[in-house]
Amino acid sequence: MLRLETVDEGMLREYPAVVLAYIGDAVFELLVRRHIVTAGRRKVSEIHHDTVELVKAQSQASLTRQLYHELSEEEQDIIKRGRNAKSTPPRHADPGDYKLSTGFEALLGYLYLKGDEERLLYLVNQALDNNEM
Repeated sequence: MLRLETVDEGMLREYPAVVLAYIGDAVFELLVRRHIVTAGRRKVSEIHHDTVELVKAQSQASLTRQLYHELSEEEQDIIKRGRNAKSTPPRHADPGDYKLSTGFEALLGYLYLKGDEERLLYLVNQALDNNEM
């Protein structure tokens, strides 16, 4: 049976940044989808369009720059790890934005796996508040 178990911080530090970003990407997209769907009835095509606008690398990089001053040193280090992780950006994405968005996703993945739901939701809510549609 599936259970949401937290991961020990010591073990989390050993996770590759791309693994944290992989989880963080899914968590962020799910929270964005939930936010958009619960805001009111709309066509699926509109929901999809607005979701894509919020989760694309450029948007994530922008909100990471906005939130960076609010992050702890540990959180900034996780973003740096994610930003420096070896990954290949899609052709349509700016490489700098893609790297920074990977850092943001790594932070969200870290917070999710750590079980720090309060901090995770705070950061996602800040991101959504800064990018209201």
